[in-house]
Amino acid sequence: MADPETITQPISTERVRYRTPTAKEGIAVWQLVSQTGTLELNTAYFYLVFCSEFKDTCLVAECDGQTVGAIIGYRSPESPDTIFCWQIGVLPAWQGQGLASKMLHAWADTSQRPWLRYVTATVAEDNAASDRLFKGFAKSRDVSCEIAPYFTADLLAPGHTPEPMYRIGPLSPTPSAAANAVD
Repeated sequence: MADPETITQPISTERVRYRTPTAKEGIAVWQLVSQTGTLELNTAYFYLVFCSEFKDTCLVAECDGQTVGAIIGYRSPESPDTIFCWQIGVLPAWQGQGLASKMLHAWADTSQRPWLRYVTATVAEDNAASDRLFKGFAKSRDVSCEIAPYFTADLLAPGHTPEPMYRIGPLSPTPSAAANAVD
């Protein structure tokens, strides 16, 4: 597997495969998140747990044996028809190629998750890229994107920008993407 830092030019996103991670990829996802330059890094153990215990609601984007993107998420215990997007990250060389959007579509493929009706995420008010990503996803699926206060300044560490909740849906059943289906 190539060292993520050695790749400077992205390979066509058409060659990317989207699939469920394995516990063996916990460290690779942790390294990917540390290299994005924008995401808050959790412990390596956190990513190991998510790639094993919550693997069915996580996704990795892989090209030529290298993890180039990942979504860390979980199924809401209070709303079993909802998945929460904790983090979505893409290696710097792959950013700006539409990979995050393609990952989000693969992750929310209801042919793989027939129970899925809503995608939720919190987005910091100063995160224009994530705002565009989630609003664009809702628009492309022709569903609403409701935004409501959630993690307000009084709940967060000093200096952290408030993070409203984005609720996208209800999602309709989607046909299976045979070539890029989530394994």
